[in-house]
Amino acid sequence: MKRLFLPVAALIFLTTTIPTAAQLRLVPQRIATKDGRTFTLNVADGFELIPAAEGLKRVRFFARSPDGRIFVTDMYDLTDNKKGSVYILDGWNERTGKFARVIPYMTGLRNPNSCQFYTDNNGREWFYLAETHQLTRRRFTRGETKPSDTRPEVLATFPDYGLSYKYGGWHLTRTISFSPEGRLYVSVGSSCNACVEKEKVRASIISMNPDGTDQREFARGLRNAVGMRAIGRYVFATNQGSDHLGLQKPDETFYALKEGTDYGWPYCHSSNGKIFADPGFKRPGQCTGVPAPYAFFPAHSSALGFDYFNDPDAPEVIRDGFLVALHGSTNKAIGHGYQIVLMRKGDRNENFITGFLNKGVVNGRPCDIMKIDASSFLFSDDNKGVVYLVRLKGTEPKIVASADPIETDQTAEITAPAGPQARSCLPAVIFIWAALLRSYL
Repeated sequence: MKRLFLPVAALIFLTTTIPTAAQLRLVPQRIATKDGRTFTLNVADGFELIPAAEGLKRVRFFARSPDGRIFVTDMYDLTDNKKGSVYILDGWNERTGKFARVIPYMTGLRNPNSCQFYTDNNGREWFYLAETHQLTRRRFTRGETKPSDTRPEVLATFPDYGLSYKYGGWHLTRTISFSPEGRLYVSVGSSCNACVEKEKVRASIISMNPDGTDQREFARGLRNAVGMRAIGRYVFATNQGSDHLGLQKPDETFYALKEGTDYGWPYCHSSNGKIFADPGFKRPGQCTGVPAPYAFFPAHSSALGFDYFNDPDAPEVIRDGFLVALHGSTNKAIGHGYQIVLMRKGDRNENFITGFLNKGVVNGRPCDIMKIDASSFLFSDDNKGVVYLVRLKGTEPKIVASADPIETDQTAEITAPAGPQARSCLPAVIFIWAALLRSYL
């Protein structure tokens, strides 16, 4: 029997990731908006930016209706208000990448952050709306420009403290997402920067059936999980860290959530992906069992919406990656965020779009990201009220109806999406192992 002795070069090859994925290079693009502003954003080479809809206010999160139209929420401004709206982005032009008109679908809403559509087992289509104080649903009729169902069902109510200190609390947004199996998830932010909550629903994500029954806690210890999306077997969420621990920590975090897990707030935080205890809050066991994040971003960068590009025909630079909107620190002097980044588990985050903060001037604050097809997406800017299209140059993305708004190509099972580097070199590793074994045995 021959002893197996592999050359050092082969061992190095087998234990080293070979970078084969395309690297991102940003190129400047001049942007001109209808309100007379001109500024430069830097976007990944090969892509172009187009202001697709303008004149909105605090435009937030997207949803695609069963008849293929894009709906988007608008919270109007930063006050605890009743001026929010839901708009229909209508009249899509594939060539220009612009919407012809913006139609008010609902108005007079209390901080509407998120809406979704769902088709039940009987084929009935529903529109769900998350406001600060409640979650409602109503029947949806294709083609309608105003709700035909004027008697919505209230599925859940939430603590409705306002944004300002004078109201006694923070975090007005409620975000909703459906899993492919039809479970509805709702995120509810904390009432404070750091405290022990009096109301259990705060700083948590709950789940329920589409009709509001079987409501239960899904995960907790999440200070403010504004971005949330159910993809395949997982519920992914971004989470905003506390503000009292300095300018460089804690991280803004990203999780593949596990049911029944406590993610630590206010007792535990993440710094460079490692869990540490808050010196001001103690509990038995402190951070024992608190999981490290799936990924993390700079402190105070305010990670919000995201989408996942798992399409086999996606451009290599974004394939199997998440694009994440970093809304930006409220304190411009900190300067973190104000960009869209490409994130893959285990890889260093890469800038995809920058320039929203330039020498103290805010050109926008990205909020949500919604994939249109394998190589294009929309993102919202809730600072200047603009919806942008980002598309691969030379393409004309279509916005069409889906047979089922929940069962999209994103519902394929995924475990821990990795960068294309490890996957692309695996066949070569197997081939070399086989060749070496044949030569030495």
